[in-house]
Amino acid sequence: MIKREIYITEFDKKRLEELISVARAFSSYEEEYLKELEEELKKGKVVDSVKVPKDVITMNSQVRIKDIDSNEEFVYTLVFPGMADIDQNKISIISPVGTALLGYREGDTVEWKVPAGIRRLSILDILYQPEAAGDYNL
Repeated sequence: MIKREIYITEFDKKRLEELISVARAFSSYEEEYLKELEEELKKGKVVDSVKVPKDVITMNSQVRIKDIDSNEEFVYTLVFPGMADIDQNKISIISPVGTALLGYREGDTVEWKVPAGIRRLSILDILYQPEAAGDYNL
């Protein structure tokens, strides 16, 4: 996995820490995925929502990515688990790819362990970021 500085808004970090706590209490998700998200939150640089760079993936961001190995492109929206719907290209933050994307920037390459092995993703564009649009409480 490539180590890069990632950014997380204060608002997202608080909500994601609560999500992890509730998920653990109710055993809603695999512990491995919760630990990976927890580790990302620990190493992320926490910034105020109004100061997060516009090219950083935050919760509810819509991004265009490319799988480097397959050369396929995808557009995903990063959402909380209750909003996840793969048919609408909404992926959960608790999924391996969702956790991998949080906090990274346009132009970054992310390597992340998924059930099928290592996935290498290039972040091509952020099509929508709530904070850049002034939607600070999404």
